[in-house]
Amino acid sequence: MSHVRQLSLVKGNQRYVFRYPAGREAEVIQQFAELASDAGQEFDWFDAAVLSYQMGRRLEMDLEEART
Repeated sequence: MSHVRQLSLVKGNQRYVFRYPAGREAEVIQQFAELASDAGQEFDWFDAAVLSYQMGRRLEMDLEEART
């Protein structure tokens, strides 16, 4: 059974929430890139980088947990 993950970002009046099943991180990063490349969105490349970093940290913690 896959766990549902969540990342969120508050930027000004906007709140971005991404929910996804574990193992689908590459697809979520693609969504970050699509949002960041859309000039009509407040979401930018820095936001994409912050959320990607958070995702990576979460995966790192999961790996550490699995090793113990």
